[in-house]
Amino acid sequence: MRLVLASASPARLSVLRSAGWSPEVRVSDVDEDALLAAHPDAAAGEKVTLLAAAKATTVARSVEGEALVIGCDSMLHIDGDLVGKPHTAEVARSRWRDMAGRTGELVTGHAVLQVEDGEIARAVEGAAVTTVRFGDPTPAEIEAYLATGEPLAVAGSFTLDGLGGWFVDGIDGDPSNVIGISLPLVRRLLGALGISPVDLWTTARP
Repeated sequence: MRLVLASASPARLSVLRSAGWSPEVRVSDVDEDALLAAHPDAAAGEKVTLLAAAKATTVARSVEGEALVIGCDSMLHIDGDLVGKPHTAEVARSRWRDMAGRTGELVTGHAVLQVEDGEIARAVEGAAVTTVRFGDPTPAEIEAYLATGEPLAVAGSFTLDGLGGWFVDGIDGDPSNVIGISLPLVRRLLGALGISPVDLWTTARP
């Protein structure tokens, strides 16, 4: 069965490749801001799952034949606020000042759609939450990190598997979820469809 990742995230693709999958990548054109604005009172997990489902559905409608389409969206929940990609150094700098030495929750919504004969036959959704304990980088370290550009394009202005890993003291929960896609949750969602992730491995494992 074809695997389609409805995400432009290289980190998500890397996680899936390391886990034995070789998905095709198709990027959706969902207006995330508009979707969130339409659901202002939804809980954090509901919001990211709505985004994930919208991305997966948009891509699934363009898929022919049979396929599994996986959509994800991640945001950081801290101090009652749900924040995504900062896009600018100014926003990322402000977020790091707020996050340093504190704890937040990385929340990732997931949607898995089974496409048969070009139509969405079944869909399962869920959200995963991992607690992140942030370090307390110096102002010079924050500026050096901002200069790399990495934190500008990732949820919460940090990575666990990249340069931002220097500034994360620890996590409680699933590490793959912080990177962008929770392998344990995807396994459970696939199970609801009667599918095992091992059946989709394309890379031999020792």
